[in-house]
This record gives sequence, structure tokens and C-alpha cells, in this order.
Amino acid sequence: MISFPADVIENLAGIAPGSPLHAIRDGRMQARENAQNSFLALFGTAETADMSRDERFAVAAFVSALHGDARAAAFYAGHLPAGLAVAVASEAARGAGRGPYGVYPSAALAAENVPGPGYTVSMENGSMLGGKLGAALEHAHMLAFHPRDADASALQKLLDAGWSTTGIVTFSQLVAFLSFQLRAVAGLRALAAAGGGA
Repeated sequence: MISFPADVIENLAGIAPGSPLHAIRDGRMQARENAQNSFLALFGTAETADMSRDERFAVAAFVSALHGDARAAAFYAGHLPAGLAVAVASEAARGAGRGPYGVYPSAALAAENVPGPGYTVSMENGSMLGGKLGAALEHAHMLAFHPRDADASALQKLLDAGWSTTGIVTFSQLVAFLSFQLRAVAGLRALAAAGGGA
């Protein structure tokens, strides 16, 4: 059984019990509980047939690193076998960017198109990651940096790599949750830095 902090968002934001920010979060207890329950549903579940625990934590570490959150990336990578954690960190460094990139389908928005590098898993880490997880990291990178380019063909790549439709849904929920979690953590850190008190 994996042990997690009672409030992962507070843990990642560095909020101490009894601090002003902790008190503020106490005032929104339902939001705090919902966020923690969502985390537990994705990372503490025993239902891992369609997306293994290693796949969940690897994607989370990768996405956190892409968002520039070293503390969150280390937290998630800490639940991975050492070799896999190193491979994921290496791939996140290779895939780093600014984004978002992509091309709008409408010609009227062409002025807002932003070209940017794509990403594919390196050959040296491909064997460690495997085809299924490698495809997941490539898809996660696209969602982070090329959201305008997400289409049916991108989902087909996941299916071709061995992802089930249930696994793709879980994967999508996980990436969406991470987007929320990392933004919440960044916001709390900014409040603390502005004098809100961690």
C-alpha cells in the first residue's frame, strides 16, 4: 500500500500546518477534499489493469517536469523504479519547451499559429519505457505543448501502441487532473511568495 500525504497539494506547495494559507484552505474544506479524493482515485487505486501504477506515476512525473515543477516531478518520480525515473526525467528534459505551439484549422486565425518542435521518445530510453508508455509520453507532450494539434489520429497512435479505450480515458483524466493540480500549487506558492504565508 502506497502512503501519500494527507493533502498532496499542500505538500507540493510547501504549506505548513497552522500557517495562514493552511487556514485559508481550511475555509474551503470541500474543495480540498475533492482534490485529494481525485488524486487518490487516480494514484491510489487498485484498478490498474488499463493503466499501471508505473504508467500513472511516469506520466505524472513527465508532465510535472514539462510544466517546470521540479518538486512535483520529484514527488511523482519518487514512486517509480530508479531506472524508469531516470528515463522519464531524461525524456522530460529532451521535451522541454515554451508552448503552446500549433496550427489553427481556421485560416482566419493563421496569424496566431506558432510553429514549435514535436517530440518523440529517444531510442536510448525507448526500451526502458516500452512502446505503450512511450506513446503516452508523446501524447502527454502534445497535450502540453501542441493542444491545437490533438485529433483522432493522435488517439489512434495510443490505440496502436496497446492502450485500451478505458486506459485512454484514465490517461486523459490523469493529465487533466495534473493540469489543475499544478496550477493550484503554483497559485499557492505565488500567494506565499507575495506574503500570504506558507
